[in-house]
Amino acid sequence: MLVIGLTGGIGSGKSTVAKLFAAKGVPIIDMDQIARQVVAAGQPALAQITREFGTAVLDSDGQLDRRKIRALIFESAEKRHRLEAILHPLIRQETQHQLTELDTAYCIVVIPLLLESHQQPLVDRILVVDVPETLQISRTMKRDGVSAEAVKKILHAQTDRNSRLAAADDVIDNAVELAKVRDRVAELDQQYRTMAEIAD
Repeated sequence: MLVIGLTGGIGSGKSTVAKLFAAKGVPIIDMDQIARQVVAAGQPALAQITREFGTAVLDSDGQLDRRKIRALIFESAEKRHRLEAILHPLIRQETQHQLTELDTAYCIVVIPLLLESHQQPLVDRILVVDVPETLQISRTMKRDGVSAEAVKKILHAQTDRNSRLAAADDVIDNAVELAKVRDRVAELDQQYRTMAEIAD
């Protein structure tokens, strides 16, 4: 099975692109969703995070407050690395489990921090969703209700746009109208199916 790693900076539109592939019947494994599962109440990861960072990162229901933890880890690289050391092995393990359950020509694994967390060995090709930084900032501000400064801190912690594009096998420009993005997805879908057939 051909494994495509879909990545892109914050606010680039990875979810939109993943939905377009899903509409073509392509299985999607989303590491962000897996990250939410492993930190759910009652999961060992949440207890570890609470021990590491204190109960201040929990909301009133005892769930992980994603906004609080995000603010905390983007203030400090050291805290970010501590959180990643807890989460990344669990997320990788669950991703690999989900991959073994699939029987399909190819699949998409959405990995927001593919390059930052050195997950390249998990995938056969890297598909980057690309938009200019100004668009990343405005989209994230609108979506998350945060300041431009907060978004810039996240951008600063992520791989820069040029490095991401240099690592890409394929690119989707998501600064254009949706119809063009849909056409590009259709083109890549055919390409990946052909590649999977050849590899088979």
